[in-house]
Amino acid sequence: MYSLDINFLNDRPNIQKKTENKANVAINTGNLTPVFIGVGVGVIFPAFVAAGLWFLQTKNAELEQTIAQLEQENQSLDAQIGNINKIKEQTNKIKAETQSLVTVFDQIRPWSAMLEDLRDRIPATVQIENVKQIPPAAAVEGQPPPNPAGGIEITGLARSFNDVNDFLLTLQQSRFFKASEAKIISTELVDAPLKNTVTQTGVTIKPPKVAKYTIQTSLSDIPASELIRELEQKGTVGLVARIRSLQKTGVIQK
Repeated sequence: MYSLDINFLNDRPNIQKKTENKANVAINTGNLTPVFIGVGVGVIFPAFVAAGLWFLQTKNAELEQTIAQLEQENQSLDAQIGNINKIKEQTNKIKAETQSLVTVFDQIRPWSAMLEDLRDRIPATVQIENVKQIPPAAAVEGQPPPNPAGGIEITGLARSFNDVNDFLLTLQQSRFFKASEAKIISTELVDAPLKNTVTQTGVTIKPPKVAKYTIQTSLSDIPASELIRELEQKGTVGLVARIRSLQKTGVIQK
């Protein structure tokens, strides 16, 4: 005979739920690995951030120290630059003063040399009574500046007007004077400064007429350094030696 075994336990709902819960628990336990990874990352990341902050703070301190050092060096350089600028200003001032002195020195016209030149150029029929220096003219607005060296006025006697003209022409050839500004101011016939002569027969002879003249000319504006040959010829040795010494030092250009 056959027997029937019927297991009613499998059909009970409580048993099925327990089985499903066990399966779910097993599955949930297996999914905890990402959680551990997340926890590890959460721990390591703050450590990296802390290390990065420490590194940045260290670098920032080094940069601040470098900036402070550079600022100190900059202040030192500013002080040195200030000293250099002061030295430059003093040097430029000295150069300007030296150049002014050289300019004045280069405009010197020794009277001995000019009078010697006049003596060599005056014709035998002309006499010089007086040589007077004329100061420079005052500056006039809108016109070229006057000659700073001034000029001279020559007065004397000549045998004739032609002799006065000859004297003017020789004077215009001198490098000590400006040829374009040499001119005759006045001429007139006067009695020669001689006493009357009485002959044996008692006749009184009056002195002849002579030309009394006045000539004016301006001194040349040619620098003395360009008149070395003329100055040497007139015996101005001291001035020539000084000019050549300044030329050697480069203060006056050759």
